[in-house]
Amino acid sequence: MEALDRGVIAVRVDEGVYVGWRLLGTEPSDTGFQLYRDGVKVTDTPITSSTNYLDTEGTVDSTYEVRAILHGKEEPPSEPVGVWDTNYLAIPLKIPAGSMTPDGVTATYSANDVSVGDLDGDGQYEIVLKWDPSNSHDNAHSGYTDKVYLDAYKLDGTWLWRIDLGINIRAGAHYTQFMVYDLDGDGKAEVACKTADGTIDGTGEVIGDANADHRNQRGFILDGPEYLTIFEGETGKALVTTAYHPPRGNVSAWGDAEGNRVDRFLACIAYLDGERPSLVMCRGYYTRTVLAAYNWRDGALTTVWTFDSDAEGNAGYAGQGNHSVSVADVDGDGYDEIVYGSCVIDHDGQGLYTTGLGHGDAMHVGNLDPSRPGLEVFQVHENPSDNGIELHDAGTGGILWGVKSTKDIGRGTSGDIDPRHPGEEYWAAGKLFNCKGEIISNNYPSSTNFAIWWDGDLLRELLDDNRIDKWDYINDRTENLLTAAECASNNGTKATPCLQADLFGDWREEVIWRTADNTELRIYTTTMLTAHRIHTLMHDPMYRLGIAWQNVAYNQPPHPSFYLGEGMESPPSPNIYLEERTASSRVPSARR
Repeated sequence: MEALDRGVIAVRVDEGVYVGWRLLGTEPSDTGFQLYRDGVKVTDTPITSSTNYLDTEGTVDSTYEVRAILHGKEEPPSEPVGVWDTNYLAIPLKIPAGSMTPDGVTATYSANDVSVGDLDGDGQYEIVLKWDPSNSHDNAHSGYTDKVYLDAYKLDGTWLWRIDLGINIRAGAHYTQFMVYDLDGDGKAEVACKTADGTIDGTGEVIGDANADHRNQRGFILDGPEYLTIFEGETGKALVTTAYHPPRGNVSAWGDAEGNRVDRFLACIAYLDGERPSLVMCRGYYTRTVLAAYNWRDGALTTVWTFDSDAEGNAGYAGQGNHSVSVADVDGDGYDEIVYGSCVIDHDGQGLYTTGLGHGDAMHVGNLDPSRPGLEVFQVHENPSDNGIELHDAGTGGILWGVKSTKDIGRGTSGDIDPRHPGEEYWAAGKLFNCKGEIISNNYPSSTNFAIWWDGDLLRELLDDNRIDKWDYINDRTENLLTAAECASNNGTKATPCLQADLFGDWREEVIWRTADNTELRIYTTTMLTAHRIHTLMHDPMYRLGIAWQNVAYNQPPHPSFYLGEGMESPPSPNIYLEERTASSRVPSARR
């Protein structure tokens, strides 16, 4: 996994300076830390109970370093950091100019979904941002769209490159699923996505025919070649381009002739061999479903396997996909599976099981019920059934409990928000359930959206639109913790952030929002002290893969592989090793 740096942040607060840092996944859970301000040790003894500290003597002009204590010796210091004057980091943006489409419309652009990866191998995350034009469309709607752009920025605001996907990639939530991950183990992340004739990479080189225009009179793109491209993360240079699999073929064979179902794309990263990441690109979920797995190794892109619901014996997997995807080792064999809505594809490209409950919009995968072994899947479904809201065993598909539905259940969320009930709670369709499917309240959070670890306890908070709220389980109401002034959410009524992830500081999560005028991204971090100490969530493989797929279609929040909530056991040390930065050799010395 990624060789991250210490991730130290320092933020001015009323009482002084809040400082937070990472406990890396390869470090013992009892690792001590010394905090230095302006080169002088702040604490007399190493900090062993947390990975944050309130320095009441700190000022906005202070500089901080953190040193780990391993085997009784101080390790080299982290890079020194200055103090933020606010609880967010602002990254200035370069807004693209719109161009006139054949219907005479010139779009404006909004900053949309974000992913992160260490693009240059320095141990810090860079940002990859998708720009969304104002005339983007859902697959079900006709109309021309302007171009889609991908930009890369460093955390200090440095703009690295722009990829222009061209006029032959339609804009909308279901078309461009972009994966940012170190696929070949050289310490630097790549970027992978679907491309077409006229795509321009970050160095100005054109992919395919620069003059081709495959848009039909309704704005759909149902002709012309389709490509998959791996881009170099540091420069945006196209490293390899191949035909996108599967091809469209007969458009109507995917469920309609309009271009709706044929262009429903998903994507993810998975450790299919249990050791190194693979890229999985997907097409279709309402009817035919196809997943293609690739390895990017030593400058070569090779196909690992293809799963097709049209293949013999796979008919039960058709029509089972969601507007999102998840990745987890659901059967405990050390290899990742693809949780594709109501079905699971095994690490070897074979179908593992299908519940047969069909398509749904929202899904949560994790150790949601710690009283039972393994992982669970909480899912809501579009088709009315006896299990329209349900929890099932992630490894077998066995239904643990279900609630009858008579209509499309479009939203559902899972998170530990009430310490009086073991495990996570689940809310959908106006009800709040415990791990056994029992209704614990007819009132439920007004936010059925993202869940985030933000304050100092182990409960998860509620992230919706431009705010973070706390569920008051005593009085069945929400209390606001943060409203991000001047910021806006994305994706219409979905009201999702650009990204939610544990980007720096301790184990709690940051939120990236765009400003309403799209001139900045703002990365908000908590400044609330916590006594809980957990390895950085980005070194939990399941959580890290959740950050990679978070931008896919209807964005969903990530979950770690272990139960994180009230009454949790000490989480296991991640079974990982770190790829050496900017080199292809591994660093297994700290492996568990």
